[in-house]
Amino acid sequence: MRILNVAQTYYPYLAEGGRPAKVRALSRKLVARGHAVTVLTANLGLSEWCNGGLFYQETAIGIESTDDGVKAIYLPTLTRYRVLTLNPNVIRFCRAYLAGFDVVHFYGIYDLLGPIVSYFCRRKGIPYVIEPMGMYRPIDRNIPIKKCWHHTVGRTFWRGAAQIIATSELEQEDLVQDGVPQKRIAMRYNGIDCEPNGSISTRGGFRSKWGISADEPLILFLSRLIPRKGADLLIEAFAQAFPESGKLVIAGPEGESGYCAQLEKCAQASGIAARVIFTGPLYDEEKKLVLTDADIFALPSRYENFANVAAEAIACGIPVIVTPFCGIHSLVDGRAGLVVRPEKEQLATALRLLFDDKLLYAHLKRGCREITVQLSWDHLTEQMECYYKGILAQDNGFR
Repeated sequence: MRILNVAQTYYPYLAEGGRPAKVRALSRKLVARGHAVTVLTANLGLSEWCNGGLFYQETAIGIESTDDGVKAIYLPTLTRYRVLTLNPNVIRFCRAYLAGFDVVHFYGIYDLLGPIVSYFCRRKGIPYVIEPMGMYRPIDRNIPIKKCWHHTVGRTFWRGAAQIIATSELEQEDLVQDGVPQKRIAMRYNGIDCEPNGSISTRGGFRSKWGISADEPLILFLSRLIPRKGADLLIEAFAQAFPESGKLVIAGPEGESGYCAQLEKCAQASGIAARVIFTGPLYDEEKKLVLTDADIFALPSRYENFANVAAEAIACGIPVIVTPFCGIHSLVDGRAGLVVRPEKEQLATALRLLFDDKLLYAHLKRGCREITVQLSWDHLTEQMECYYKGILAQDNGFR
């Protein structure tokens, strides 16, 4: 199959959530299975290219690169607001090249690439898939603008999809409640792009860098720093569960201006400022180092479509604590971690329980391996491949 993946952000732009890593992993695996995969995305700034270590060339359409057989086209950006961009060359691309693809997969919504490319898909009779990635129901930032998107450019884009990909039971329920027909929804979890237990970085590197002793409890929060993620709640719960010892690592890019300062004030007010480490964003090897050294991963999010980083922690053998509002909770509960409501008392109790109950901790740590296999990209790519083939085989009005 000739597959076009359309994503507003793609590697090496890693600061805006898990989309670049997901699209890259699935694209590589599909290429390994014999398919031709192209990623169409926006150029968000050449400064990232050196960090990404990519080789590229300028073309009439935009910058092109090839990574493990995956061709990526970065359209020049005329203007942008956050990651929302205006890319006039998308029209040139569609007119010149879109007919050469069998199926198009859109990752995420609330951009202009999706509606424009999907318009040409409908004109040319090319079926397309939308993976909303937890964005369908507006819950963060610019909610009025997102609602406007649904009622304008997003309306036809959404209705024309051959299939909608939900990445958790939680997202599937949200879609059905919002009126999406069940028969149009297919389930496919997010995968883990981290090596299983035993093949990750040597333990101790992160602790050594930050002066944390080997026997000191290390609790990790790793995600974008926005109010919904619950880092403030974790700081308060950590202070209650570990009043005298232990370190809490708050890692991730600031997703809302000034929020990191608010979290620092929260740590000061809780009396644990000296034991809370704010690292900023961690990627690649630095991310592996902290995942290797952490004892417990906690994400007390008030809504999380899947919680990719919790899955990565599990792949590194770390028991996790998540809430019922994280899509991964049904896989985690009692197998690789604990599920608690986003409330300080429950979270503090869970933190203390995981650290004190060695038998429970060992049980959950063993369960991490089973879930790692279940969430392997090899398995999930095969599932996605079957969905594509099913779409192309249907008599659904496309070519």
